[in-house]
Amino acid sequence: MDTTQLLKGVLDLAVLAALRDEDGYGYDILRRLRATGLQDVGDASVYGTLRRLFSGGFLNTYVVPSDEGPHRKYYALNAAGRAELERNGKTWREFASTMNDLLGDRGTA
Repeated sequence: MDTTQLLKGVLDLAVLAALRDEDGYGYDILRRLRATGLQDVGDASVYGTLRRLFSGGFLNTYVVPSDEGPHRKYYALNAAGRAELERNGKTWREFASTMNDLLGDRGTA
């Protein structure tokens, strides 16, 4: 199965979840996603998702100066983002449960 297609449908949820406990800048968020096993996530996809979630009112941003290079734009979940994470997380868990039920415990197709 092509995981890139699955990832397109859940990238917003994945990014919100990556920001649940700690604010982060673009590359840091990308690194977090890849560290959890989402190796196929692309740089441009994450940056586009961050811009879309910010424009949608789910994230706040702030800039942190850096002595070692350009300033970093950090993203933080706001109240609307936390509510969206909860809503979409519930939807994902219900969908995953349905798929698990369909697939059963057989482990093979």
